[in-house]
Amino acid sequence: MKNWKMAAALIAACSMTVAAAGCVMADETEGFDFGSVETVSEGKLIVGTEAGFAPYEYLVGDQVEGVDMDIAQAIADALGVELEVQNMDFDGALLAVQQGKVDIVAAGVSVSEEREEVMDFSTKYVDSKDVVVVSAENPAVEESTADALADKTVGVQQGNIADLWVTDNTEAASVQRYTKFVQAAQDLANGKIDCIVMDEAPALELVASSDGKLAILEGDALFEDSYAIAIRKGNEAMKGAADAVINDLIESGAMDEIIAAHSSAEAETEAE
Repeated sequence: MKNWKMAAALIAACSMTVAAAGCVMADETEGFDFGSVETVSEGKLIVGTEAGFAPYEYLVGDQVEGVDMDIAQAIADALGVELEVQNMDFDGALLAVQQGKVDIVAAGVSVSEEREEVMDFSTKYVDSKDVVVVSAENPAVEESTADALADKTVGVQQGNIADLWVTDNTEAASVQRYTKFVQAAQDLANGKIDCIVMDEAPALELVASSDGKLAILEGDALFEDSYAIAIRKGNEAMKGAADAVINDLIESGAMDEIIAAHSSAEAETEAE
């Protein structure tokens, strides 16, 4: 087991056994009653995700791995339950947590005012910036600005914050919505769309696996946002558990190790 995984597991275990093990925890965790948290299925923490967003979630064989999966595992360990991963479309995952079909969604979920009306969010664990991906040989977009997307066919992940941003802030000729970024990458390489708007971290992975066909436009980010775990509206106990674990991962430095480990991993992402 890698050191960062051991650290995450130790943090979660300490959250449950502070007195017995003598672990020193961050202020956010001390006194939190993980035993008070109820899950959708007894003995399990069910996490909804979409495994096409490396390094946050991606497929290695038939296993979903990534930054978000390690955070979810740390929460499950703190609760003393098994982690069950349900891989689904991104917008379907958000609907599932609203309906109480999954306990949490860990899928690079951006926090927005619109989403906060229908679901709760944990402590934010990473700040991100969205970029424009284009054809390397014949870019149809030349600047990373909203104006540059006017009259263009823009690819986004359906339900992703980029979908909402492009729709609300640009005069794109068309917004093509995909369930998997790999599908958008194929259409971009084949000239069916002009660009893709997406988070920088998975964009780097997508470009690296494109055999030189794709590139990220240089310049400022198109826009910036933050990621958190999505939780059913009003589920204060689950939010408290997620907050406690995430705060400990951040305070201990384990979060940085998790992100670094997956940022250098090779993601094997399959289209549906």
